[in-house]
Amino acid sequence: MKLDEKVVVVTGAGSGMGRELALELARRGSKVALVDFRKETLAETAALVAGLKGVYSEHILDVSDAKAVAALPAAVIKALGSVDALVNNAGIIQPFVRVNDLAMEDAHHVMNVNFTGPLMLIKAFLPELLKRPEAHILNVSSMGAYAPVPGQSVYGASKAAIKLLTEGLRSELIDTKVGVTIVFPGAIATNIAANSGMAAMQTDSSESSFPTTPANVAAKLMVLAIEKNTPRVVIGKDAKTMDFLSRLNPLFAAKLIYKQMASLLK
Repeated sequence: MKLDEKVVVVTGAGSGMGRELALELARRGSKVALVDFRKETLAETAALVAGLKGVYSEHILDVSDAKAVAALPAAVIKALGSVDALVNNAGIIQPFVRVNDLAMEDAHHVMNVNFTGPLMLIKAFLPELLKRPEAHILNVSSMGAYAPVPGQSVYGASKAAIKLLTEGLRSELIDTKVGVTIVFPGAIATNIAANSGMAAMQTDSSESSFPTTPANVAAKLMVLAIEKNTPRVVIGKDAKTMDFLSRLNPLFAAKLIYKQMASLLK
C-alpha cells in the first residue's frame, strides 16, 4: 500500500531500527505514532521527524503494560486519525547467560516485551485495521528465531513465537485487506544491549568485527515490505546465510554459531 498520508504506529521508536523506521516513514509522507518507554530518546526521534517536517505523535509506553496498550489506539486516533499500519519493532535481548543461569524474572521480562507485548498490540489495533480500505501489520522477529544462539535461548524462543504468531495471523487474515509481514534481521548496528538494561558485553577483536547491517538500510527494507505486502523479509548477509544453513543442516548451523559465540557466555 502507498504510505503517503497513512497513519503508522511504530514501537521502539526511540532508537535504532525504530528511529530509522520513523524517519523513513516520515520521508514517505506517513503520519507516525512514535511509541517508546524512554521519554528522552523518544523526544530525540520526534525532533528528527519534525526536522523532516513530518507529522507525528509521541506516546510513552511500556509494551508489556496491558492497560497502557489497550488505551493506545484511542490516543493515536485522537492525535493522528485512523490507524493504517502497526510495526511491532520494540524488543530486548536477555542477559548473555545459559538457560541454567538465567533468572526466571529475566526470562519472563523478555517474553513479555518480545511476545506478549506485540500480541497485545495486535489485538488492540486489529479491530481498527480491519475497518481500513487497506492496512498492514509488520512484526520484527530475529535470525535467532531459526538459528540458535547460545546465551540467548529465551530471546530466540520469544522471536520464534513471534514468527509463528505472524504466520498464523497472516493465514487468518488472508481474505482481508490487512497484509502481514514477518522480518528476520541479522546483526543490526543498534544499541539493543544497552536498551535492554544489559551490561555491555566484552568481546575480542574477532567478535567485534562481526558484520552488521546499518539500521537505516534495514528500515528501508522493512518499509518497502509494507508497501509491497511482502510476507517474509530476511535482512543481512548473516541472516540469509544462517537461514540457508539452518534448513540444509541444522546441527552444522548450530555448531557454527556456537563456535562464534561461546566465548561470550558467562
